[in-house]
Amino acid sequence: MVVGSLSFAKALPLLAASAIAGTTYPPIPSDLTTPFQQRLAVYGPNAVSVGWNTYQQLSQSCVDFGTSPTSLTSRACSKSSSTYATSRTWSNYAILTGLAPATTYYYKIASTNSSVDHFLSPRAPGDKTAFSMDVVIDLGVYGQNGYTASKRDTPPVVEPDLDHATIGALARTVDDYEIVIHPGDFAYADDWYLKFANIFDGKQAYQAILEQFYEQLAPIAGRKLYMASPGNHEADCSEIPYLLNLCPEGQKNFTDFMHRFQNTMPSPFASSSTNTTAQALAAKARGLANPPFWYSFEYGMAHVVMINTETDFPDAPDGTSGSAKLNSGPFGKPNQQTDFLKADLASVDRSVTPWVIVAGHRPWYTTGSSSGCTSCQQAFEDIFYQYGVDLGVFGHVHNSQRFAPVYKGTADPKGMKDPKAPMYIVAGGAGNIENLSDVGSKPSYTQFAYADDYSYATVRFKDANNLQVDFYQSSTGKLLDTSVLYKSHTNRFVSQ
Repeated sequence: MVVGSLSFAKALPLLAASAIAGTTYPPIPSDLTTPFQQRLAVYGPNAVSVGWNTYQQLSQSCVDFGTSPTSLTSRACSKSSSTYATSRTWSNYAILTGLAPATTYYYKIASTNSSVDHFLSPRAPGDKTAFSMDVVIDLGVYGQNGYTASKRDTPPVVEPDLDHATIGALARTVDDYEIVIHPGDFAYADDWYLKFANIFDGKQAYQAILEQFYEQLAPIAGRKLYMASPGNHEADCSEIPYLLNLCPEGQKNFTDFMHRFQNTMPSPFASSSTNTTAQALAAKARGLANPPFWYSFEYGMAHVVMINTETDFPDAPDGTSGSAKLNSGPFGKPNQQTDFLKADLASVDRSVTPWVIVAGHRPWYTTGSSSGCTSCQQAFEDIFYQYGVDLGVFGHVHNSQRFAPVYKGTADPKGMKDPKAPMYIVAGGAGNIENLSDVGSKPSYTQFAYADDYSYATVRFKDANNLQVDFYQSSTGKLLDTSVLYKSHTNRFVSQ
């Protein structure tokens, strides 16, 4: 196995050194066009984005693809190859269009040193085939723990002595899910100062951790459609206010996150409904969307909305004058995000996509005494309820939790059988340098809470009326909790 021209065995001493030295970057390959940190995403009903990083700027970023690994007869290119002042790499992308739905495609990033990989194209909106979606949030890496030295496929392999439990679990179960959502907190590079050897090398340590993490994630994100939205750890090179002066401008205000994902996350789809009002609302939502911060996409039975709990609503925690004092954003006009969410949810035709999932980073329902985001609740909860969101997915608290359907702190009397209120989960136990959060106190509507080990969630779209949510222990694959939400979905459009 190779990393450019460097063998995996030769790379091991470099990885081991990172445990005791300061900044240790991944080695630069001899071929600077070698693709690293690959990532796929749903881009449209017949389109997939391919993103990757290189150690030199490309004049043209191209991907060859087709339905046979030996006949990649189509090519997609872009002229984009972007970087920022402290980054060693350039972010590149290409959009693969004209794809048949739910079909295996093979692709090769144009380089003298790249391999043929594959993915399943998105299911068409309205396809009622059962499928599963994995949820990982608050996933980080620091030095050797979790660092994978090369991209591998069929199936993805994570070296045992360098295994990160959750990424290893995603590799072992690669045939069990079709898509991943990751609403916030990637890499935890802003925690560079927690490793003493990095104290005098902050900006380089921050970048090195980002490179390590996204290359570690590549065996999954380069094989599965991987949907991203922001968390607090993307905001700046440090969450500690008195260290913010050490952050260069290029490491503030979600800069790395935007370079990686801005061109690869989708705008909302054109409406697949025959209803003209729904079509107009979907068009309005498309105009208000701002990927990668807030956007939506459709996949089979699901309409999935990714929101930004960090900025762009009143008293947003990471926003200007926010409680986190990170002074980030805004990324849109006043009320743009909430106006988007209202238009987008109002446009959903349940006869096409019966299940509506909204995912963000900071929860307002959580165990413990002080982790809920009150300003998030004020901005979003009534919108969720009005438009009948079925499942709210959040993280930020570093454990796994599931709650009965709840609205304004009161459990829905119908429970899991046709509730009006959304069901909420927290899937923040994937693992990072900050470790797990104690469960703490449990609200009366708590159904499950787990903080003994790293864990993640799988959402199973069984049919138009049954949605199953499973939580797994990452290290063993043990099923920790399972539940089924039943919704009759008799109303084609929901406003309550």
